[in-house]
Amino acid sequence: VHVYIVYVSLALGHGARRLHVSAAYRAKVAMSRFEPTSFVNYEKLRSNVDIVQKRLNRPLTLSEKIVYGHLNDPHNQEIDRGRTYLRLHPDRVAMQDATAQMAMLQFISSGLPKVAVPSTIHCDHLIEAQTGGPKDLARAKEINQEVYNFLSSAGAKYGVGFWKPGSGIIHQIILENYAYPGVMLIGTDSHTPNGGGLGAICIGVGGADAVDVMAGIPWELKCPKVIGVKLTGTLSGWTSPKDVILKVAGILTVKGGTGAIVEYHGPGVDSISCTGMATICNMGAEIGATTSVFPYNHRMRTYLHKTGRGEIAALADEYANLLVPDEGCEYDQVIEINLDELKPHINGPFTPDYAHPVSQVGATAEEKGWPLEVKVGLIGSCTNSSYEDMGRAASVAKQALDKGLKCKAQFTVTPGSEQIRATIERDGYSKIFGDVGGIVLANACGPCIGQWDRRDVKKGEKNTIVTSFNRNFTARNDANPATHAFVTSPEIVTALAIAGTLNFNPETDYLTASNGEKFKLVPPTGDELPTKDFDPGQDTYQHPPSDGSSLKVDVNSQSNRLQLLEPFDKWSGNDLVDMQVLIKVKGKCTTDHISAAGPWLKFRGHLDNISNNMLIGAVNSENDAVNSIKNHLTGEYGGVPDVARHYKANGVSWVVVGDDNYGEGSSREHAALEPRHLGGRAIIVKSFARIHETNLKKQGLLPLTFSNPSDYDKIRPDDKISITGLQTFTPGKPFIAIVKHSDGSVDELELNHSFNETQIEWFQAGSALNRMKELQH
Repeated sequence: VHVYIVYVSLALGHGARRLHVSAAYRAKVAMSRFEPTSFVNYEKLRSNVDIVQKRLNRPLTLSEKIVYGHLNDPHNQEIDRGRTYLRLHPDRVAMQDATAQMAMLQFISSGLPKVAVPSTIHCDHLIEAQTGGPKDLARAKEINQEVYNFLSSAGAKYGVGFWKPGSGIIHQIILENYAYPGVMLIGTDSHTPNGGGLGAICIGVGGADAVDVMAGIPWELKCPKVIGVKLTGTLSGWTSPKDVILKVAGILTVKGGTGAIVEYHGPGVDSISCTGMATICNMGAEIGATTSVFPYNHRMRTYLHKTGRGEIAALADEYANLLVPDEGCEYDQVIEINLDELKPHINGPFTPDYAHPVSQVGATAEEKGWPLEVKVGLIGSCTNSSYEDMGRAASVAKQALDKGLKCKAQFTVTPGSEQIRATIERDGYSKIFGDVGGIVLANACGPCIGQWDRRDVKKGEKNTIVTSFNRNFTARNDANPATHAFVTSPEIVTALAIAGTLNFNPETDYLTASNGEKFKLVPPTGDELPTKDFDPGQDTYQHPPSDGSSLKVDVNSQSNRLQLLEPFDKWSGNDLVDMQVLIKVKGKCTTDHISAAGPWLKFRGHLDNISNNMLIGAVNSENDAVNSIKNHLTGEYGGVPDVARHYKANGVSWVVVGDDNYGEGSSREHAALEPRHLGGRAIIVKSFARIHETNLKKQGLLPLTFSNPSDYDKIRPDDKISITGLQTFTPGKPFIAIVKHSDGSVDELELNHSFNETQIEWFQAGSALNRMKELQH
């Protein structure tokens, strides 16, 4: 009990000390975080790659080398890009606090004593932006004490490192400490691919996938296709790394990368910093890519040295040919971008693939009726909060200050980590941001994920915000569906916040100084890395004890934040007959629509409570309304979760019908757990986003796609659907759906699935976790 209390107090940051350390000591600290160098096994990677290369007898892309280098059975694994499922052994797992709750609850349910691979929990999602960093952090610690205690004690018991609230955003912490060239890491957040900027294969997954890896079970991934992006020329002026991915998103759209790894290569790569490469890989999630990666180069070497990992850099140099693509390797698709010709971009509103050159967005906004006034500019987030990002934005802000100007818009700054916060404070960037009218928020996700107590506009009021974030779905940042959110680089955000309007192109337009003089901003500049080394700031890491078996993890049965899981029911052995259509969803339906974040984040560890947000953001095709569907047992309209609960209580199974790229966005598995918990059996759509489709399978649901996408139009909101052929459920064999309409007519539709043999066993057992337990006995 005493040990347990000590870990709780550490979790809340009591006695956090400030460390002013040398690079050598930083390296020592870094090594204590699961001693990453001892896990850098390039010989094993090379051995596996050699085995596969002899079998395939062809040059390999970089992503193939790293992925195939982590195969469970490189001698016999069937490898066919886009078709076969690979069984892999990732090197480590990272979880952010909102998804870690459910992941750890599932791990506890597995009955295993300790994680089999190095794993960490990162407290970044539960801190709401309100008044500024210190006060917001203190408030979050108080409000979320029960959750932080649970995660801290569960980490200590099961061997998982714990990064306390205030330490920073998971992806920045991974880049600073855990990512390295050639590593394979999975994370319970869709922007885990950020680590590709350091030559790593980092993939976003749901919590159930993380449990598999933490249990030491081979992890399954459909063999990715590989999209090559060849970069030529050099970045310069106002053009930034962010513009590369904004351009790529405009080309590939939000689903163009689905099932593929995006691999950047070509002479233009060397003009991009390591953290800039991370920005590009981070936002690859917005095109549906499995992950993105850059080849090892001198920029990565420098970053490794600056973050206390010179030993890894030396090893990477030794095995450099393993960490770049082979000459003559083939990509499934190639995009070429000339960085000399690339112009600053801004994407939005409402979708991250709606790309505009900054020079044109003002005219487009006038034509479309988008509000021109920029109400708030927000920089930071896991996508753009590096030292270089902050330096370039500060150089723009300093020019305004020198001319007697402040931001016309509100301006917020989110440091990506405690190390970044401390270093930009030491080097004067924070003061510049404050002087120009900015507020430095906590080292956390904040407004990017909807953790923003915004009060300057009323809900429903049309307004424009510009951010350096990665997503801009409807109502994502501030819960206001009328907010027009645009994503761009931090330096463009800063310029637009100073100008106060979308109709401003810093490359050509003038501002008016306080003395009335006209002046033009000069292109931003900023050091790639700090000259004086990083200041690590406060020590915010808790390493697990060597043996935590005697420690206790408490979950109060009366809690409204945490709830132990009950196993889902097994498949009955019969076809699913006469399931009611709960809702036929119209248009875009992201995981934000299925399981909203913002104020709902506090229930991420309590399945029954968070299920009250299921599909409340989805548009009902019957009436174009949100959270208003017909209860076909009562004839009355109600909220989606309420009707689903009523059906479940009355023994009525139900299905959801959806559109294209259903479940795009976040990796949150709650979007799969909630439908299962409330009685859903199948989700039938035109197409799925990768992570969500896997999450549905993991929880024992049937994610199915129309063989003919136009069959979506044949489904009516009051239909009853039967899925036949479950007794002969086999990979590649479609199902037949019998659709009964209320007028007595019937349609028979063919439905496809992507289940393999192992995944069919998940369905039959009721969930992947149920199947794991079966295999233990």
